[in-house]
Amino acid sequence: MPRAGLTEERVVEEAERLADEVGLSNLTLAALADRLGVRQPSLYKHIAGMDALQRSIAIRAKVELTDTLARAAVGRWRGEAIAAVARAYRTWAHQHPGRYAAGQRAPDPGDAEDEAASNTAVQVVADVLSGFDLGGDDAIDAIRALRSALHGFVSLEAEGGFGLPLDVDRSFDRLVQGMVSAFASWDTDARTPVD
Repeated sequence: MPRAGLTEERVVEEAERLADEVGLSNLTLAALADRLGVRQPSLYKHIAGMDALQRSIAIRAKVELTDTLARAAVGRWRGEAIAAVARAYRTWAHQHPGRYAAGQRAPDPGDAEDEAASNTAVQVVADVLSGFDLGGDDAIDAIRALRSALHGFVSLEAEGGFGLPLDVDRSFDRLVQGMVSAFASWDTDARTPVD
């Protein structure tokens, strides 16, 4: 019989907190069981195993981050919207590093729940970029460019990759402004081959 008060939601919530504290790659079922005050086999009454647990964390992270980004974008347009979303993205990633790492995982083919969470996140960014009149493949390119820029910066910052004595916030603001400028002048007809 499952332990009183222990539910799948409680197990996943505690796993999220633990992942944020120790890093997603250091999250173990043994540590989670210890944290919850149960034996590890008791967890299997609530979760199917580590893969299922990480999937749950990933979906919940995508939903939470998407909600955060959508709230940041409300009432803003073009560059102001991108700047607000970028700041919200960076802040959330730093506050929830384990969840952030889990949320980077692409959904498995056919996983409707994870695909829906991922698609909603992409749609929020597409909506923010809609002020730049980008459509089709150009919109996808822009979404990927923005995500790559933000993820790269956040990841380098989290790993201590910025050692030069210049304010990191200033550099982040310049990156975001560079992205806004790029989207404002995104020429859909010009295709420059990369050597």
